[in-house]
Amino acid sequence: MSRGRNFFRAMVRAPPTGSRSTAAAGSGRCPAQRRPGSAGSQLEAGPAMSRTDTGRAGSSRRGGCLRRPPTWEVSDSDAEGPAGAEEGARVPGPAEERRAAAKALRPEQALRRVAVRVDPAVLEDAGAGILLEALSTLGCEYQVETQRLARSLRWTRAKPDSCPGTVPSEVWDAGEQDFLLLLEPEEFLQGVNQLTQTCGPPCSVPWISPEGSTSPHVAVIGLDAYLWSHQPSNIHETRQPETAAVARTAVALSWPRVEEALVLLQLWAHLDVLLVASWQELSRHVCAFSKAFAQRPRKQYRESRAFSFCVAGRWAGGERVARDGTGLRGVWWRQIRQFNRVSPAVADAVVTAFPSPRLLQQAYRTCNTEQERTALLADLPVKTGDGARPRRVGPDLARRICLFLTTTSPELLLDLGS
Repeated sequence: MSRGRNFFRAMVRAPPTGSRSTAAAGSGRCPAQRRPGSAGSQLEAGPAMSRTDTGRAGSSRRGGCLRRPPTWEVSDSDAEGPAGAEEGARVPGPAEERRAAAKALRPEQALRRVAVRVDPAVLEDAGAGILLEALSTLGCEYQVETQRLARSLRWTRAKPDSCPGTVPSEVWDAGEQDFLLLLEPEEFLQGVNQLTQTCGPPCSVPWISPEGSTSPHVAVIGLDAYLWSHQPSNIHETRQPETAAVARTAVALSWPRVEEALVLLQLWAHLDVLLVASWQELSRHVCAFSKAFAQRPRKQYRESRAFSFCVAGRWAGGERVARDGTGLRGVWWRQIRQFNRVSPAVADAVVTAFPSPRLLQQAYRTCNTEQERTALLADLPVKTGDGARPRRVGPDLARRICLFLTTTSPELLLDLGS
């Protein structure tokens, strides 16, 4: 026992593998052994040397002088055979394509592909910094570029790097654009004056060229304050207008005329006009529109599916139904409860007698007369508490359930009390 302890201590004091003293480890010597004449004496090995002298075979079996097994390194080129090529050329399955499409359509991913192009004329206003700061906080990219319409914003969308095949190509339409034109109150009122003086439908919108393929949205900042400051009672209290034409236009147009022009623009030109009081309000609208523009492909993809109202993997509420049909009885019970004046005990009685609507419809088909069908459920017993009077489903509810499952008229009223 003492020899084993001394041997273990000698092995613990031995230098670790990979140090300079173990350069000759491949020769089969123990790390604690040293050649005569080298640094140190043979006494440093202590009992370990005598242990190895008495029987090398036993020490090799006990792990005193075990050789390290050879290790095999696998390089990257080993996987470049036929199996590696087949793995690289493997076509993704339907489940992988659905996951890739869902990832590409996520709101945070979609917002990164949206860019807002800002016309340099917008930056001339002192409140433009609020707009740019709001876009930076949103995480949306913006670029200052000269636009076809002065003082306008343009939204563009880039395609993802890999377009999943399960998503229609029109969803990834990179050519889709939206415009927002910023107008001064004076410029907007001059255009409104032209629209209200035209007899019949307007041929063109004053601020937009007819050659444009897309009708932009229009935003006017501070129109309410401008109209109030140019009322006849406030003209002398405020600064004089720059031109007489602008003064006459502001005085002549009141809110009823402006509202009339807004309706005309929306009906005939399909142009939405946004009236905001400050740049802060405009910034909130631009951020909300950027989010809606980014999520538009996701909504289009959801509407293009067969059941757009049913989202895979989600359950909005109600009784959960599994693929094997578990839960359908609970749905049928809830459907009976939707009728007026139906208690849980009455619904239990109907579901116990007919566990599914199909079974009840088959029972209705076996009836010979209409009176027999409407009274089929009337005599079903309803479980009540101890000592309570026995109850039945009754003819009223039996008639309503019968009409619900057999009628073909969508205008029929099921409730007699309605």
